[in-house]
Formats: sequence, structure tokens, C-alpha cells
Amino acid sequence: MQHVKQLINGQFVDSNTSEWIDITDPATQEVIAKVPQTTDDEINQAVAAAQKAFQTWRKTPITTRARIFLRYQALIREHMDELAEILTAEQGKTIADARGDVFRGLEVVEHAAGIANLQIGDYVENVASGVDTYSVWQPLGVCAGITPFNFPAMIPLWMFPMAIATGNTFVLKPSEQDPMVTMRLIELAVEAGVPEGVLNVVHGGKATVDAICDHPDIKAVSFVGSTHVGKHVYERASQSGKRAQCMMGAKNHGVILPDANKEQTLNQLAGAAFGAAGQRCMALSVVVLVGAAGEWVDDIKAKAEGLVVSAGKDDKDLGPLISPAAKARVEHLIGTGVEEGASLLLDGRGIKVDGYEKGNFVGPTIFDNVTSDMQIYKEEIFGPVLCIMRAADLDEAIELLNANPNGNGTAIFTQSGAAAHKFQQDIMVGQIGINLPIPVPLPMFSFSGSRASKLGDLGPYGKQAVQFYTHTKTVTARWFDDEASRGKVNTTISM
Repeated sequence: MQHVKQLINGQFVDSNTSEWIDITDPATQEVIAKVPQTTDDEINQAVAAAQKAFQTWRKTPITTRARIFLRYQALIREHMDELAEILTAEQGKTIADARGDVFRGLEVVEHAAGIANLQIGDYVENVASGVDTYSVWQPLGVCAGITPFNFPAMIPLWMFPMAIATGNTFVLKPSEQDPMVTMRLIELAVEAGVPEGVLNVVHGGKATVDAICDHPDIKAVSFVGSTHVGKHVYERASQSGKRAQCMMGAKNHGVILPDANKEQTLNQLAGAAFGAAGQRCMALSVVVLVGAAGEWVDDIKAKAEGLVVSAGKDDKDLGPLISPAAKARVEHLIGTGVEEGASLLLDGRGIKVDGYEKGNFVGPTIFDNVTSDMQIYKEEIFGPVLCIMRAADLDEAIELLNANPNGNGTAIFTQSGAAAHKFQQDIMVGQIGINLPIPVPLPMFSFSGSRASKLGDLGPYGKQAVQFYTHTKTVTARWFDDEASRGKVNTTISM
């Protein structure tokens, strides 16, 4: 049985813990590895290694740091198929989706390789007589990341490349449910040249999360995951004096106007609602049909019925949910939708996949006539469940979306530029797609979820990540020559 190792001070080491967590194949329930609950002493060792390495890493030339990530992106490309297979085995998503998971993280690594252009400060000459002022963006110190199960490649790559490229050192805690692809990415980072102590990895559940939040030598914590845990991390880390960013739950809406390109819209809607078995914080889990688009319900159902559910390695349309507990929760929420009066058009409960009878499968599920007071609307289901709602016009749809507390993402499907412009102006959501269902930006921008979907001012990757992982130091300087040195005492604030 494979035991997942830790990375402490450049060494992949076994834990001394007595507590091990099973990693299971979601399609079969077979235990494929065990991951440790890292001990307090081992966490302290990891942070101490990062603290020591920071003293030299922060002064390493920025071009040297950039070249490591040039090598790293090449290694990820070289091992893409291997990484996707590991990811699918432990997480359950299809091979195609697993490759996409790795590739979207790879884009951030490529962006980190351009850090010399991203970390440029400001300079103004002669702000006063003989006085120059300039600012520099300097690293914070030891930073940490806590990542979720649903994107075990992409989200770690959102975090440590940007943190390390800006001159920080890092302690990563992957999800205890699927850490193996993350560890393979860590091995490749070490192979690319990340020095000892600059990157460290610890494992476990709540005890490790709390230790990271509490440790006095960790200066910043980045988190992606559920709202419940995200609030806990933000409050605990902030109370310990840390900078924190937490990307949390969502309820993303797609607004369909009658003039939308029907076939393209239906295809995108089905992929965004049911892809990855709905286990995306950016899943399009609510569709608002405006006016005559309300007649598309049967077409939406037909698209969903055409999707094939199987083990991820079979590379069909949907894989299993991550765990039996996740499956039970999704099926429970489907039951509450029925009880509260929504029309169940397609029921994915009780689905059986030949050869994988123990898998955590839930098929595409569709509710019509959903109202905003129903539990299936108020909660993030995190499964392949689509809620259909209606609106008489675009104004009513915008009012409905803005009343929802979450703000991760939304999309509008239309061929009207005027309608799209009104939507993007009036909607109070951080990421907006126009004829694009999952508007996660490329790394030259920043992930900009908002409202109840986010705690902290700055988002992951892009420009905001450079700000998050650095602090601004402003220097005001005057150099006297012999003639200028003969002056009198100045007791005012003037230069």
C-alpha cells in the first residue's frame, strides 16, 4: 500500500504519525493509498525550513526564479498524460477533464515565469528638490495554501508558483482526499530547481488547517474550498495577524434570452451544469429562462439525457462524485427539492454503472419550477443538479441574480450586444460570461469572485496574486553633495 510522503526541507519523507487517511478510487471504493495526518512537530519543521530558506530565496535574482518556472512548465507538459491518469484514479473526473485541470494550472505556471514583468515597482524622480521616491514590491515571508479536492492540480498551481516566484517560501496542504497528483506536481517542481525549504508539503484535515492558521511564522494563507471551512480559515488566520484570501462556495446562474444561439447555448449549458459531476465552484447550477426561452426545457432535458456516466478512466461525460458522503448529500438535497415542490424532470439518483457498482455515481438531474426559497436553490449542491427558473424579462432576471448572496460567476446567452452590456453593468457578480458559461479568466487577469463567495480583498493568480504575496515598501531618498550639505534645521514637514 502506497503511503503519501511529505516534503520538508527538500526531502520527501514519511510521516511519524499514527493516524492515516484512506484515499479511495471514487468509482470502485478501492483504497489506493494512505495519506498521513501530519504531526504538529512535522508542521513546525516544515515552517522552520521555509523560514530559513526565505532568508536566501528572497534575495535570489528574479530572473533565476523565473527560469525555474520556465523549466517547470516544460516538465508539466512532458508529464501531462501521467498527471491526468493519477488525477482521475483518485478524484474520479474524466481523463479529458483531468487534462483540463492540469492545463489550467499550467497556464498560471507560465504566467509566473514572467514575474520580472509583474513585480515592477514605481519611481518618480525629483519629487522635491534633490529628492527621489520609489516603491518596491517585496515578499512577505512564509506563505501557505489549503486546497480542495475538486481541482487537485489546478488550484495548488494557482498558489505556490505565484507565491514562490514573488520571493516567498511556501507550505502547501493538499486535500486529504486526493493528494497524489499534487505530490507528483511537487516532485516536478523540485526537479525544475525549486531549492530546499522553499516549497514544503504537509497533509491532513482540520488539525493541519488550524496549525497553519495559528503558526506565528506564516504570514499569509490562501484557501479554496467550501464556505463553511473558508469562513473558519479566514477568521482564524486573520485573528492570528495573517493576510488571508478565501475563495468559497457559489450558486452560479446562466441567463438565457430567446435570441440566443440555441444549439450552442444548450451544449454549453449541459457541459457547465453537469461536467465534473457538478463538482466545480464555477458550475452553472441555475438556468434562468427569459420569456420565450422557457420553451427550451425539453431540449435541455434531452441534452442531459444524452450524457454518459461512467468511471473517469473510461473518459465519457461524467465521472463519480468524490465520496459516498458526497453522493449521500447530493441525493438528500434532490429529495428536499421534491419535498418542497420543484418539478423533478430528470432524476439521477440510484444510477448503476456496469462494472462499477460501488461507485459514487449520480446522474444528471434537472428540476423545473424552482423558487428562491427552496433548499436546492439556497445551497450549493456540488453535484450534477440543474435548477430551472423563469423570468419575464432581463430586468427580472437581473433582480433575481442580485438577490442571491453569492458572487462567483454568472453568464448570459444572447445575440444582443445591448442586452449583454446591460447585464454586465447591472449584475453584482465578480465574473461574468457572455455566451461563455464558466468565465474563469486566464492568468493575466485574476480570479475575481465576489460577495459571499469570497473573503479577502485580493484573489488568486494574476495581478491580484502579486499584490497578495507582496507588501509595498516606499523609499524617499536625498543625496547631498558638499555644497548642499550646508543648511539649517527644518522643523516643518516640508522636504
